[in-house]
Amino acid sequence: MDKKLYITTAIPYVNGAPHIGHALDYLLADIWARYQKQNGHDVRFQVGTDEHGNKIAANAAEAGLDPKAYADKMYVNFEALMKKVDASYTDFIRTTDEHHIGAVQYIWQKLQPYIYKGTYEGWYCVGCEAFVTDKEATDNNGICPDHNQPYQHLSEENYYFKTSEFTDRIKEAIANGTMEIVPEFRKKEFLELIKDGLQDVSISRPKKNLSWGVPVPGDPEQIMYVWVDALANYITVLGYPDKAGWEEYWPADVQVIGKDILRFHAGIWPAMLLGLELALPRKLLVHGFVNVGGVKQSKTLGNGVDPNEVIDHYGVDAFRYFFSRHIPTLDDGDFTWEKFETSYNTELANDLGNAIQRVAGMLTRYQSGVIGDAPQGEHDMGAYHEAMEALEFNKAIDEVWLMVRSLNQYIENVKPWEIAKTVGKDAESEAHLTEVLAYAVGALLQIGDLLVPFLPGTAAKIHQTFETGVVVPTEGVFFPRIYIHTPDPHAKTV
Repeated sequence: MDKKLYITTAIPYVNGAPHIGHALDYLLADIWARYQKQNGHDVRFQVGTDEHGNKIAANAAEAGLDPKAYADKMYVNFEALMKKVDASYTDFIRTTDEHHIGAVQYIWQKLQPYIYKGTYEGWYCVGCEAFVTDKEATDNNGICPDHNQPYQHLSEENYYFKTSEFTDRIKEAIANGTMEIVPEFRKKEFLELIKDGLQDVSISRPKKNLSWGVPVPGDPEQIMYVWVDALANYITVLGYPDKAGWEEYWPADVQVIGKDILRFHAGIWPAMLLGLELALPRKLLVHGFVNVGGVKQSKTLGNGVDPNEVIDHYGVDAFRYFFSRHIPTLDDGDFTWEKFETSYNTELANDLGNAIQRVAGMLTRYQSGVIGDAPQGEHDMGAYHEAMEALEFNKAIDEVWLMVRSLNQYIENVKPWEIAKTVGKDAESEAHLTEVLAYAVGALLQIGDLLVPFLPGTAAKIHQTFETGVVVPTEGVFFPRIYIHTPDPHAKTV
């Protein structure tokens, strides 16, 4: 197996505030990247921002800035979130980067045999920056459901990309697993969507209707539309076409996307790659949405969850824990502050934090912190590795929690504190106590190894505490209990 691997995340428009969907992209990609690195692979991990288009130009004008200055001011919000969720990315791209712009114009020229000019007439949503079919416009009563804005009727001359020409090859690649769509039900949805073939797509707009973007080579009156520009980032960030070494990482092993952009990543993007005679990505990992109390997050309802707020209150590993374990990797999930805080206090503080502190405390009290020979790898972790390979990260971390709980159960059953009372009275008890506590440390070190992709900070602290053979006390409690959204069971009632 090749040691060089590549994972990508979707690039968000810089004009909005980063939300939980973006954080989920970065988290899932990071879990995979850390797991692969732990297993000896060299991983490139791309993130970035999409900085062209009318919405950005309009917001810039409103702020009294030119579009590039506005993008410079806004992209840092996304960069800050990537760092905050502890994403170990290696490559950051902005679609306003000079190399990207040059590469996109090169891609356009290379796709020339599949590009033609035509007149487009139809309904357009400014919010989505996308045209919709007459049927969609009628079904939605002329109003975009995502943006609550009426569609505009436009007639304009654009360039088109012959996506239709690649339909059979794309269907075949999906069917034979060359480009795998995970989960299976999303694959079926997409194949159903294209059963009558892919539609050709408009890939430019007249400059008078779209001023902020990459000019079409040889026709400055036309500006490239989002798809060619934004989707190309996955290869231009590696250095395509002119920087050495990009081919060592392409095709991407996993491309992480939300379910709402599957049609672009499984339809238009593979068509572009086939037109460029490049390999298709090996896997598209399609995650769902995070609802709040069973309701879709929306600006209108003001029920969005800010990932920054979660991390500021509970810490990054608490954020990573909830969103990797309690939100299914491959389907929609649900968040409420109560659910989050309950899982933090009962699972992180109680189950894991408590186990680490108890074991460290008993070793310090009974054995001056000296750890006996800690057996490692006692548990069979086949199910964990299977879940990781299947990109079902929530199932993998469930396996780790089974170990955490069984360790707690073991401590309750063997009662090391009772054995300690007999040391000095019973010849066997000292060796027995050493063995019991060493077994507990072995289990914790194995748990620490398995948590590296999920809770890197906690995993490092577990190793730091136990791996030298003598307990190294850590600063503060692992997960101090927090009661902001749920009642404190220990609080005195007046």
